[in-house]
Amino acid sequence: MTTSTADAPRPFRGTTAFLRTEALVQAHEELAMATSMVVQGVLLVFVWILNPGLIGVALLGAVLFSMFAMGQRVLNEAAYIRIDHKANELYLAGPLTAEGYFLGLSIGILVVYLAPVAVVGVLADLVVHLSLLEVGLLVILAAAVWLCAASIGYVLSTAFQDNRAIWAYASLFFNVFGVLPPVFYPLGLFPSGLRPIVLLMPPSAAAAILQTAIGAAHPTGGQLELAAVGLVVESAALFLFAVYWARRTARER
Repeated sequence: MTTSTADAPRPFRGTTAFLRTEALVQAHEELAMATSMVVQGVLLVFVWILNPGLIGVALLGAVLFSMFAMGQRVLNEAAYIRIDHKANELYLAGPLTAEGYFLGLSIGILVVYLAPVAVVGVLADLVVHLSLLEVGLLVILAAAVWLCAASIGYVLSTAFQDNRAIWAYASLFFNVFGVLPPVFYPLGLFPSGLRPIVLLMPPSAAAAILQTAIGAAHPTGGQLELAAVGLVVESAALFLFAVYWARRTARER
């Protein structure tokens, strides 16, 4: 029997409802919320001690890193629900679409963990004195980094069959790609020959664009264009792939 268009599931159906569910769940993780800024805080202390003049750049980097680190929380939560509780099968057996599940889970985590990121953003503004245009740019870049990270986190969550393997690999992945590249420090301090590589990584690409806007970095030879185009393409491509992957893995359950 052929399914009519009217009977076909509406794309992203159930996103808002599952967003509320996930936000309520995450809001009871007080310890996780309290420790969500530990890495950023340690790195900011190091920057303050070693070179206080870079604290403004480091604070802006902390905002971008925090948005990137939310991908790890998406990975951990999606894998935990699937492996330990097998609740994703229950959720997806109802009217909730696979992409609504992915996006609702990701935004629910974002809503809960956005408050400490906003506090760091306010501190960055007080130090750097961002213009209204620069604040808008920071918000857009942070959103793009979050979209990349959430998409990566959800896709990677489907690759694990044991929760014990997740914490180490997830932490290593998101910390390496969010800390070692020039996110907490200016792009100019990174080896020039390796800059095209880091400018294709979402957090360092966003940091390079923001650092250029405030005059802390001076990319040359199309590096700024590479960072901007790469971030836009990666955000769109990773999100679309995550939607596709959510639908595919839901059909295979």
